Amino acid sequence: MIRAIVFGVIFGLGVAGTAAAQDAKVKKGMQVFTDQKCSLCHSIGETGNKKGPLDEIGSTLSADVIRQWIVDSKGMTEKAGATRKPVMKEFKLAKDEVDGLVAYLQTLKKK
Repeated sequence: MIRAIVFGVIFGLGVAGTAAAQDAKVKKGMQVFTDQKCSLCHSIGETGNKKGPLDEIGSTLSADVIRQWIVDSKGMTEKAGATRKPVMKEFKLAKDEVDGLVAYLQTLKKK
């Protein structure tokens, strides 16, 4: 009985820690989105350029594909046959910035 309680507490703390880390990553991604001025070409909700809506991107693209768009936009533009102008700029972001941006964009899902 006590073993089950201890396990439950440890498991609960682990889940809470993981959730807090994910929240911090999403918050970092939101800041990167703002700092990199992504809304000049993309919109989320009523904010930004409506020609590039990202409102449901987390429902339509996997985290890996989103990451590829961020780190190799030129290659992904060619692969996808995208014709939108201007083409997405090449970013020079640190790994934690990319991870945060991917985490944030993954939260944008159909409701």
